[in-house]
Amino acid sequence: MPNATRILAVDDREENLVALAAVLDALPVEVVSVSSGHDALRELLNDEFALILLDVVMPEMDGFETAGHIKSRARTRDIPIIFLTAAGEAGEQAFRGYAAGAVDYLTKPFDPWLLRAKVQVFVELHRQNVQLREQAALLRQSLGDEAEAPGCDRLLKAIDERVARVEHDVARLRTATAAAGGETGEGGGEGGEPLDDLEAHVGDLRLALNALAAGG
Repeated sequence: MPNATRILAVDDREENLVALAAVLDALPVEVVSVSSGHDALRELLNDEFALILLDVVMPEMDGFETAGHIKSRARTRDIPIIFLTAAGEAGEQAFRGYAAGAVDYLTKPFDPWLLRAKVQVFVELHRQNVQLREQAALLRQSLGDEAEAPGCDRLLKAIDERVARVEHDVARLRTATAAAGGETGEGGGEGGEPLDDLEAHVGDLRLALNALAAGG
């Protein structure tokens, strides 16, 4: 699956990594499994990931410390993190998890359907962000290439259609996020932050497109 969206799973127990991979097998993702925080940081140096599933209790470097390193790096600070922990530890650790930058917090044993639903939301968000970057690159190219002015109307129409599709998908993801979080009451306000950012980026792109159309 060379073109699949990558998910980084971090857990010191092999059986937990196998279970995560099995649960997510139905999604169009490639699960990259590592057994320590140090290995996770090494993987993040080389590849782009849509989401990190991070165990809290690990030897040497626990999930909170690992998350702190991830959020301190410009390259990785915007990657959403879902913390996974044993049910008995959830109450005392949830606050620390959100403070460390988690967008969600699930307890083991987790509901496979709920985990898939949450991961699917972030995979879609990542796909939309990639699409936005591609559209922004096209927009920058059109702004800097006056020689292509005769074809500008066609380009503007094509970009407008793509932005409209992204806006529609953002609205759909907002509904899906609310539904996934509502299943167990988890996620709270923190779960909406990446989607809020995406909506802001889409709004900026729409403003830029409208300004370019008005100028043309």
